[in-house]
Amino acid sequence: MTYQDIFINELEQKKREGAVLVDVRERDEYVQGHIPGAVNVPLSELQGREDEIPDGAVLICGSGNRSSQAAAYLAAQGKTGLMNLSGGTAAWLREGRAVSQGERP
Repeated sequence: MTYQDIFINELEQKKREGAVLVDVRERDEYVQGHIPGAVNVPLSELQGREDEIPDGAVLICGSGNRSSQAAAYLAAQGKTGLMNLSGGTAAWLREGRAVSQGERP
């Protein structure tokens, strides 16, 4: 595997270490509720926007499926240190954590 799966309990530490959070869900999903601090680069727009994703980014979706696809794609494009949030936003919500709404992270 060319990226690492991480879990909700690891996310805050990754953020403190400077990891950029990238939510790859579609814009309407992102606007309805996303993990605070995450920026939106939809999977459907990822090709051509690879330069917006830094090495070491944490990729997030609803469940971990689309973000794992994004991580694999980006790793194949030469990105390193990528992480996939296992369980995605759904796992975040199951733990009772707050989400941000709207366009801005």
